[in-house]
Amino acid sequence: HVQLVESGGGSVQAGGSLKLSCEISGYTTTLRRSVGWFRQAPGKEREGVAGIDRDGSPRYGDSVKGRFTISKDDAAKTLYLQMTNVKSEDTAIYFCATCTYGSKFSTPTQLAEGDFRYRGQGTQVTVS
Repeated sequence: HVQLVESGGGSVQAGGSLKLSCEISGYTTTLRRSVGWFRQAPGKEREGVAGIDRDGSPRYGDSVKGRFTISKDDAAKTLYLQMTNVKSEDTAIYFCATCTYGSKFSTPTQLAEGDFRYRGQGTQVTVS
């Protein structure tokens, strides 16, 4: 069965950096599979942070553009989120998610939760 396990969360000072990882199992390959990161802060709706579509093109939420970088290692079946210049408003639980093989994102620039089929349990990021 498909399993996504996030790691790398923790506490970081504002202006610092953190790198999240998401190990994906249960797939033969992560090639041609759209993936992404979401986050949810207390009292707020879940927000799309970054994604990579099936063709490898990245996209980012407006609040993280220029600060976060998403990447994917298909050989290791691992998804990453490099966070730099973090801010207090980045405090949230971060989830990685995957789409059905070969499917495209349904929106031109944003991340829609409905596009994703599987999601991990999340990792907490706290910026102080």
